[in-house]
Amino acid sequence: MTMTILSEPRPSALPRDTAMQLAATEYQRFLEMLRALGSADWEKPTDCPGWDVRAMAAHALGMVEMAASIRENYRQLKLARRRDGVFIDALTGLQLDERADMTPAQIIARFAARAPKAASGRRRIPGFVRHFVMPDRQQVGGREEAWRIGYLIDVILTRDPWMHRADIARATGADHVLTAGHDGVLVGDVVAEWAARHGQPYALHLTGPAGGTWSRGQGGPAIEADAVEFCRLLSGRGHGDGLLATQVPF
Repeated sequence: MTMTILSEPRPSALPRDTAMQLAATEYQRFLEMLRALGSADWEKPTDCPGWDVRAMAAHALGMVEMAASIRENYRQLKLARRRDGVFIDALTGLQLDERADMTPAQIIARFAARAPKAASGRRRIPGFVRHFVMPDRQQVGGREEAWRIGYLIDVILTRDPWMHRADIARATGADHVLTAGHDGVLVGDVVAEWAARHGQPYALHLTGPAGGTWSRGQGGPAIEADAVEFCRLLSGRGHGDGLLATQVPF
């Protein structure tokens, strides 16, 4: 398969203060969901093939620990690059393998200890570093693209636990806390990126606490969906038709 390469590295479109507030809030909400799970919930399968809730939490912990420490970040990246296959799969595989013996209680305690350090570590990364281009290109919707470090730090590292929080809620029936001031801002950023990626006219109405209404141009399709389900489709969880086939990374 021929891979289209996008030449301009993707930056973050979020204001820095907004991005960092979203990060801190999302870590806290993810932790609160883990704390509310029953013992049987940790073994329930999620929509991510081969991952139960415990594996998803272990991955989230691995990402938090990467963000909390530059040394840990380099260590995980170095070991993941020694593995075969797609890099993100190698990284998540490493995270699961290294935390395979941790109990749910240990995962929760470690996440509680490291998440505030991850939030503060991400906030401290200076602008000139955030402007650098990541060395590994990413595959999104059949295209290979470059990301600026700021896009990873400000956007992806928050979208990742946000989507996995939805995965866990879906798998377990846990209370899925959604508010306009947090989740609505995240969804709005996803919508803006989705619209920029497909570049077509549209009229979009998303329902639920994180929803809203957006449009561009005339003559485009009218789309109505639940806000979380809209994001799930764009992430590749399910199959979207038309403009909903445009992938957005999480």
